[in-house]
Amino acid sequence: MSGKMVSTVMVVPCYNEAGRLSPEAFRAFAESWRHGSFLFVDDGSTDHTFAVLAKLQATFPTGFDVLRLPGNVGKAEAVRLGVLQALRSEPAYVGFWDADLAIPLDAIPLFEAVFRDRPQTEVVLGARVKLLGRDVQRKPVRHYLGRVFATAVAIVVGVQVYDSQCGAKLFRATSTVRALFATPFRSRWIFDVEILVRFLQLRGRDAAHGAEALLYELPLPVWHDVDGSKLRPRDFGQAMIDLARIYRGS
Repeated sequence: MSGKMVSTVMVVPCYNEAGRLSPEAFRAFAESWRHGSFLFVDDGSTDHTFAVLAKLQATFPTGFDVLRLPGNVGKAEAVRLGVLQALRSEPAYVGFWDADLAIPLDAIPLFEAVFRDRPQTEVVLGARVKLLGRDVQRKPVRHYLGRVFATAVAIVVGVQVYDSQCGAKLFRATSTVRALFATPFRSRWIFDVEILVRFLQLRGRDAAHGAEALLYELPLPVWHDVDGSKLRPRDFGQAMIDLARIYRGS
């Protein structure tokens, strides 16, 4: 990252995002977020995604870096490879964020603040909870399928996680977190569940319980479904198959 010392590196997986990515939004946020940086992972895109990312990096090389993969490996592996590269710069925190900005970038400091307020916390998970005073807008089908899936995840993981699949997570860069991403995930899409399973295997079930829990779910102030998602309602069936596979392997 051009020799810049950063405390947070946010990995952004990208596959054919040229039409949805907002370079202006990333640039505007990065200008004020000087202690952090973004690592975009171009997952073998077949459109002009890499050109968009390269141009963005050229405008602010200390705020943006790009990892270009030779072929499409899926979101899980793209995130994993991005996190491993990000950890090489030895940041205090590393995470991943969806490229479509369904969650605005100005929520990132809220994740960082959890670590400052809760020294024991190792993982902060965004949660799409429609509460009064929060602007969470999801398509009804995706919301209700998500609640069914969340129930199944709670059974597999063994803890009552509300939203395992939110595309915003931040980790304290410890040896435990390095171990979470050391080997490939079984699923291309619901790797978030595998992250939780691996974490609980390493840290024990008590890591998810009580006021001193190492896992922390942060209700998001804003979430808007963005058109063009790679996930479709019929992918719900494959997600359940992958969930069963994770359960058998855990």
